This record gives sequence, C-alpha cells and structure tokens, in this order.
Amino acid sequence: MKKSLGPNTLAQPAPVWAVGSYDEEGKPNAMIAAWGGICGSDPACLTVSVRPSRHTYKGILKHKAFTVSVSSAPLAAEADFLGMASGGNVDKFAVTGLTPVKAEFVDAPYIEEFPLVIECELKETVDLNVHVMFVGEIKDVKCDEDKLADGKYPDPEKVLPLIFSPGTRSYHTVGEKVGRGFDLGKKFLKKG
Repeated sequence: MKKSLGPNTLAQPAPVWAVGSYDEEGKPNAMIAAWGGICGSDPACLTVSVRPSRHTYKGILKHKAFTVSVSSAPLAAEADFLGMASGGNVDKFAVTGLTPVKAEFVDAPYIEEFPLVIECELKETVDLNVHVMFVGEIKDVKCDEDKLADGKYPDPEKVLPLIFSPGTRSYHTVGEKVGRGFDLGKKFLKKG
C-alpha cells in the first residue's frame, strides 16, 4: 500500500547542478540547484529554477547565460558548500579550491573540476512564484574524455553524477547499468 505524502518536492532523484554565472560585477559565481532538468530537444534545452533572492539570479539575467557543471560524487563536499554560501558574501571558488573557467560559447563560467559541463544561453524565464525557472538553450556540452562511453557520450558510471534526495536531504550517486533504453521493453512489443 502506498502512503500519500501530499503535494511536495519529492521526485527522485534531483540533480546536483552547479549553476555558473558571472555576477553583476563580472565575478565568477556558482550555486547548487536541484530543481532542474532537460525540457526540450530541438533546440536542446534545459531548465534550472532559482529564487530571485539568490546572488546568481541577477547575474544570469544580466549576462543572458549560465552553465551547468555536473558534480561527481568525490566532490560532494565542494558541491554542498556551493549551495550553503552566497556568492555575494564569499568567493566560493577561493574557499573550495575549485577553478572557474570562461565558457567557450556563452558569457558564464563553469567549474573545471566537475566532469560534465553544459553551456546555456538564456532563452526564457517563467515566474513560478517562489522560484523563477530559467530555460537555457544548450550551446555546447563538454565532458572529461576519460568519462566518455565509446568516446562520444558521458558515461554515468564514470562521471558518478551526484544526485539529491529532497525529502531526506541526502546525496547519492548512480548505480550500475540496468540495460539499454528502447531495448529492455521490446519483449512487450509482441504482446501489444
């Protein structure tokens, strides 16, 4: 029997994405956002939701760009700190030892040490009351070469992306491959 948990943000899992932007003075900043995901494929787009009170918010609006740096499990403490401190009060890169790198295709920084990076141009904003959802058109994806499968796609077992469980407020990573998409379900095609 399933127990009702009411209307809540308990979708599993949530990403641990470091949203990078230059602030209004041009200083590199990054914050952790768990409210985000892919939202379109032509053009390729993703979303991240940010509260207007966050330091990152004004930087994204000013520069019309942001990056998403996907943290790996070994850098969980650094990623967690990015969500605990405000870039308006502290230089998060100096404190954590992480390295900001100017993105190639958009006016925003990414985090060198995080293995997967997505460069986004701000396409649209949607006011969701407490948060504003930024829709970013993906201009480029970069991945550490040693984290690729077949030399062309990020391999989750190598990237070890950090994921978040909102209810328990705990970090996890992905497990083993279960099977191939659009292959496992073929056994039901004959029945349908």
